[in-house]
Amino acid sequence: MKKEKSVPGNNDLSRRKFIRNAGIGTASLGALPAMLSACGSAGTSPGESAKMKEALEAFFAQDDVVLFQGDSITDAGREKKDELPNNARSFGSGYAYIIASRLLSDLADRNLIVYNRGISGNKVFQLDERWQKDCLDLKPDVLSILIGVNDYWHMRNGRYDGTPEIYERDYRNLLARTKSELPEIKLVICEPFILTGTSAVDESWLEPFSHYQKIAAKLAGEFGAVWVPFQSAFNHATELAPAPYWTRDGVHPSMPGCELMAEAWLKAVSS
Repeated sequence: MKKEKSVPGNNDLSRRKFIRNAGIGTASLGALPAMLSACGSAGTSPGESAKMKEALEAFFAQDDVVLFQGDSITDAGREKKDELPNNARSFGSGYAYIIASRLLSDLADRNLIVYNRGISGNKVFQLDERWQKDCLDLKPDVLSILIGVNDYWHMRNGRYDGTPEIYERDYRNLLARTKSELPEIKLVICEPFILTGTSAVDESWLEPFSHYQKIAAKLAGEFGAVWVPFQSAFNHATELAPAPYWTRDGVHPSMPGCELMAEAWLKAVSS
């Protein structure tokens, strides 16, 4: 595998060098949550945090089962032998781990059971192939799905012959199947996202990939799901630091990118 070029935000680049190269100051970085909040994106002030906790308490019921589903962004290197709920190794190191940790801490009295069943490389049809075991058998009360980047990326590089129409058909069928078997389920549909100016994503992605994003948004409305606008969160974030700081390749989030996603998700669910 070709070694990836070092980018801002990696451990080999000092904070001082990053700030100088990015052209931003420590005050701007420290103000990131408030600035993003003002833009209508992720991030919370202390007052908003208290309101968010109250809203989360209203959204999640006692003993709720919460499930995160998706591809490598959700997978984030989790172990796949035991796949335990509420377990750090079974969650990997991504946004789902941050969200689960926050929910289990803030809602300790709710006795939530939280799973991560994302699998790297998955497209919608592959979710469907494992949906009985990795979703329906778990009987989630809250289901969060982030899927779509591989449906486009693997088509682009010749590894898949999918189309936006296939993505929409497969995704709608998956959601309809889920609602049919679990009619009271609360759905959270996350917007697939990309950032240009990174190692894998350039401007030629924008127009074709936007079709997948629009489909996901349409299905969120169709199925009454909470919509998590990840793309706008990342777009606002690039006003403070360059794209590779948030995602090395334009698809997989960095440490701050995962935190950004977690804040966006929590804000959407608590709105």
